[in-house]
Amino acid sequence: MTLGQAILLFLAAVLGGMLNSVAGGGSFIGFPALIFTGVPSINANATNTVALWPGVVASAGAYRHELARQPRALMLVLGGTSLIGGILGALLLLRTPQQTFTLLIPPLLLIATVLFAVSPRLTALLRKRRAAAALSAATASMTATEESTLSSAAPTARTLAWSVEKLSPLKLVSVSFFQLLIATYGGYFGGGIGILMLATLGMMGMENIHEMNGLKTLLAGLINGVAVITFALAGAVFWPQALLMVVGAVIGGYGGAYYARKIDQRWVRLFVTLVGVTMTLYFFINIYVLGHSGK
Repeated sequence: MTLGQAILLFLAAVLGGMLNSVAGGGSFIGFPALIFTGVPSINANATNTVALWPGVVASAGAYRHELARQPRALMLVLGGTSLIGGILGALLLLRTPQQTFTLLIPPLLLIATVLFAVSPRLTALLRKRRAAAALSAATASMTATEESTLSSAAPTARTLAWSVEKLSPLKLVSVSFFQLLIATYGGYFGGGIGILMLATLGMMGMENIHEMNGLKTLLAGLINGVAVITFALAGAVFWPQALLMVVGAVIGGYGGAYYARKIDQRWVRLFVTLVGVTMTLYFFINIYVLGHSGK
């Protein structure tokens, strides 16, 4: 790793950390930067996973209050499937030939870009569902007794618990199966797993977006965590690059958190989407048109 490559990776990690703290999409910066500096595609994916994981863990810690309210049985089921899927995906990546994975980069980036682009619509839909559920609960409570207070009519922190109690065994199995597929994809590549998990949790009946984000972040931390361990044991991680990017991502994350309240997230999301489209087109032309798929 030359000085110029180190500077590029550090700046990419800082920018990626800032984007993750504001709107997400840091992988669109870090993963291509590693490839541009000569890291083979599979190693670039593994190294990028290591670089992003501390930020995911920190985000999960920020949701500790929401996570403390979640039913342990559900967390064990989804957490277990996330761990299994993360390992399966990581092992599948390690068994994939470098050239084959390189050929998969454009469609994988395209999938991640599309998922990132549609995520605001899904989030807005989930918020509307929560508002409708709150209104329904308030109306039912006020009808039942005129003495009910507004606090009793407000949506409670047990939204998820209520949903779990209403889940049929078949639906719980279905949700677990979908989470296993998402986790496998997350261990293999991971771009866009957040929005996929939000969709799964919404399908399960969750309505509190903050609890959903907390559980989603925890599961992402488990998926990436076991993938990191698998990649490290297999010797797939380029540690100098990974550690440098961890430092950059932490700095960028703190800076992004500070400016997050001052920046219109719509512009940030537009920027990230454009970066994703640009990277997809670049790798598509470079790999499929020019035939540069050696790594």
